[in-house]
Amino acid sequence: MGPVELDGTDREILALLTEDGRRTVADIAGRVSLSAAATKRRIDRLQRIRVITGYTAVIDYARLGWPLEAFTELRFSAQAQIEDIEATAAAAQEIQAVYMIAGDPDALVHIRAQDVAHLKDVIDRLRHSGKVTGTKTLMVLSTAARPGSTLPQPD
Repeated sequence: MGPVELDGTDREILALLTEDGRRTVADIAGRVSLSAAATKRRIDRLQRIRVITGYTAVIDYARLGWPLEAFTELRFSAQAQIEDIEATAAAAQEIQAVYMIAGDPDALVHIRAQDVAHLKDVIDRLRHSGKVTGTKTLMVLSTAARPGSTLPQPD
C-alpha cells in the first residue's frame, strides 16, 4: 500500500489528534471549520485507510519509578538473522522498542530503567545472551517531544 493523498484539513485533523488523542469530534470540527459529521467522516476515512492506526496514552514513566531512558546500539555476528535480533531484544521487559537498522550497528533498542544499576543489568543481560557481540549505550538527559507537530509536505 503506497502513500495516500491528504489535504490541509486532513493534516490539521492529524495534528490535533496527535496533540490530544482524546479530543472530541466537535472540538476538532470547530478548529478545522467543518461540521461534526464531516469531521467524523474524515477521521473514519483516515482510520479506514490506515493513516490513523490507533490511539495511545502518553505515560510519565518517572511517576511509575522508571525515570531512566536510554538507547543502546546492538551489534550481532554476521550470521544473525532479524528474528534472532528481535528475540534477543524481546527477552528484556525493559526494552520499549527495537529498531532494525541498516549498516553498523545492527539494531537500536529503546530502554526504560529504574536507575543506572538497573540499566547496567539490562545491558549485561543483552551482552550475555550469546548473540550480541557489542553494545554502545546513550542515556537520555531530556526529551523535547513534538506533540501535534505538522506533517512534512510532499515535494
